[in-house]
Amino acid sequence: MLAVDGVTTDVDVRSRVAELTVIAERRLAEGTEGELPEIQAWRRAFSKMGLKPTQYRCASEALLRRLRKEGSLPRIHPLVDLCNAASAAFAIPVAALDLARIADYVEVRYATGSETYAAFSGEIEHPEPGEVVFADGAGQAHARRWTNRQSAASAVRDQTTAVLIVAEALHATAGTDVERLVVELADEIGRAWSTAVATQMLSSGSPRFELCAIERQGPD
Repeated sequence: MLAVDGVTTDVDVRSRVAELTVIAERRLAEGTEGELPEIQAWRRAFSKMGLKPTQYRCASEALLRRLRKEGSLPRIHPLVDLCNAASAAFAIPVAALDLARIADYVEVRYATGSETYAAFSGEIEHPEPGEVVFADGAGQAHARRWTNRQSAASAVRDQTTAVLIVAEALHATAGTDVERLVVELADEIGRAWSTAVATQMLSSGSPRFELCAIERQGPD
């Protein structure tokens, strides 16, 4: 996990995004995204959750699939673009959440069914009981089906300044690969935005990431 404050939109990360995209393209040249061990691990997890893996894809698979079919990744915001390119290069889901839009905390847990999820279509959804979600203290679901879909409520905007970045993986070398991704992202973000980046690797023995150093304010 990473946390960063001082994010702005007037930063040019296009060259690094291009480099990471080339890495992803090279991996795709050797086979489809579904053949990558990182993606296969998430497909197995989705199957165990009762989800059809080719209907509900983890975020990194969706990005790689778009890159393979359309030849490019979406351009949204410099920080999101960098996270998406890293996600595609590592084939690991990466979520970027606006900390000002999160109430109290965010945790990965099973939904009760009472949570609210703001879709990008403008609709409000309620996750199914037992669904894995990113939930905060106000009962907002900031991601549905674990790594499948982020919420519009905490999407990074032009006004965003403080961001929580979450990278998760399940394949055999997940620990090493997530750590490499976190280190690389922290270095790139710190250099591009000239700011300190807090990082921590979470595990069953160390499941919490304290954000006391990051100032958060409520939504407008």
